[in-house]
Amino acid sequence: MKQLIAAATLLLAAPAVGQEIHVHQIIDNKEQNEKPMPFVGEVPADPHAGHTIPTTDDSVPQGVAPPIPTDHAAEAFYPAATMARARAAMIRESGGMTFSQLMLDRLEYRAHKGANGYAWEGEGWIGGDINRFAFKTEGEGEVGGPLENAELQALYSRALNPWFNVEAGVRQDFRPQPQRTYAVVGIEGLAPYWFEVGAQAFLSDEGDAHLRLEGSYDQRITQRLILQPAAEMNVAAQDVPELGIGSGISDIELGLRLRYEFAREFAPYVGVHWERKLGDTARYARAAGEGASVTSLVLGARFWF
Repeated sequence: MKQLIAAATLLLAAPAVGQEIHVHQIIDNKEQNEKPMPFVGEVPADPHAGHTIPTTDDSVPQGVAPPIPTDHAAEAFYPAATMARARAAMIRESGGMTFSQLMLDRLEYRAHKGANGYAWEGEGWIGGDINRFAFKTEGEGEVGGPLENAELQALYSRALNPWFNVEAGVRQDFRPQPQRTYAVVGIEGLAPYWFEVGAQAFLSDEGDAHLRLEGSYDQRITQRLILQPAAEMNVAAQDVPELGIGSGISDIELGLRLRYEFAREFAPYVGVHWERKLGDTARYARAAGEGASVTSLVLGARFWF
């Protein structure tokens, strides 16, 4: 009986003893963690820090070095001569080809008071996008009568930009008499809002100088019906009595033509044309028995190929 009582007493006392031991361990660990770390001093820098480790011969590429790059990457895979021919063909087909055009902008019959007349104006060119050889011609006369005015220009034309060309060359007047030969310099192109404009300066073999300004606009009414107003003004630097030209603004021409394009290459038209001689030019015309102003109804065609 005494042994049972002693065993029970030991069992009840064991948890308390274990708990006391556990508490003492926690306190000891906390005190140890709160102790300051010992000072070990400044760590010296590595004298080899940042140095690159030398490579071994095993890392050097083996074999033939690649060819030196050129301006054309395709030549790394194809012969240079073959690619040069391909580039030349591409340039030629993308704008470097030789083109040509012949346009008769006006070929018309003019009905007016007195003897009726006719007139033409056209141009042609051959070349590329930048450099061209061009010619221009215009003239007028009386139906059944003599040729009054006729001129032909041969020009070198060079593009300034996508809209304007400069031109230089010669102009030969066959009528009126006496004939004149002129040096020509000018500019023509497409102004903002789609106005076609041009200016030319002329200096003859006799020393007389002239200036011509012209412009037109295509007002599209439908896809095929187009109304075209046009204007031209000629200016002379001096009197040229033998040609009936006075100094200053010698004459002005205005026209309004309505054309119908059966095709882009062919379009008949009807309209009205007015021209007026001014200043001494008008005086010379009256002295020759001609009128200073003429208004005509016109019927004609515009075509190109």
